[in-house]
Amino acid sequence: MDRTRLYRNGVLKAEGFPIDEVSDHVGDPSAVVWFDLCSPTPSDLAKISEELGLHELAVEDALHSRQRPKLDTYDSHLFLTVYGAKLADRNLDLIEISIFVTKNALVTVRESSEFDIGEVIRRWDANTEMARYGVPYLLHGLLDYVVDGYFDVLQAMDDRVEALEDDLFDDRPGDRAYIQRQTFEMRKKLVRFRRLAVPMREIVGSLLRRSVEMLDPALAPYYQDVYDHTLRTAEWTDSLRELVGNVREAHINQQGFKLNDIMKKITSWAAIIAVPTMITGFYGQNVPYPGFSHPIGFWTSSAAIFVVSSALYVIFKKRGWL
Repeated sequence: MDRTRLYRNGVLKAEGFPIDEVSDHVGDPSAVVWFDLCSPTPSDLAKISEELGLHELAVEDALHSRQRPKLDTYDSHLFLTVYGAKLADRNLDLIEISIFVTKNALVTVRESSEFDIGEVIRRWDANTEMARYGVPYLLHGLLDYVVDGYFDVLQAMDDRVEALEDDLFDDRPGDRAYIQRQTFEMRKKLVRFRRLAVPMREIVGSLLRRSVEMLDPALAPYYQDVYDHTLRTAEWTDSLRELVGNVREAHINQQGFKLNDIMKKITSWAAIIAVPTMITGFYGQNVPYPGFSHPIGFWTSSAAIFVVSSALYVIFKKRGWL
């Protein structure tokens, strides 16, 4: 459902009015208009483009998904592409959001309804006295909610990496393939997430650099806070990537150690089996030997097999080869 709001002199005057009425308010310098479009059609955006004077390239980017996170500057407005993120059933879901920023209008275009725009509205309403700063304040609330969502995703990924570290040393059947698959999938998610976390840092940084011409000095600390959060998300993402790489490397080394143990066991058992083979082979020669044709010969060879094999087993066991 499309949503609309009208602020005048920092006070909420109307909401839920038809988008067709937007043109009646954007001409008023004291008015600030916000409206949200969810999966709009080209005709919907064309109508908005005519009313607000949006650039055709920005409108085209808003219609085509899979845009990279960015901030574009046009004569009459700014255009931002950001992504909301959430981790559901261990799947990383990314929701593209296109944002048009004019002097007294903010337009959000969501790819799907999975992005909770209602929570953004609740943030705006939680600090109504700041609404007097107009569009920059509304934009701050939106970006702040997007970046806070990154922390939720990273915390879930961090917990998952810790679980993988614990599973690494649990010797249970099937763990080897499971850990290898999970580390590979986690690394793919972190790579995807980093592609939006790092550009987000650049977007907010660019807005801060425009603070002289765009932001009221009172809003600069709020944007600086969002920028600090984007730095933390980028650093946290890189840290998790390194941890996943360490888990994967440790898992590979662990497999090498286990293979080495298996080879030592095989070698040890081969040595033990070689002893009776040698003795029986020796006594099987067609020549007389001590105890030949007498029971004592059989018992002597059996005792030698048992004693030597037992001695080898004890020696290999002490060395940890068995």
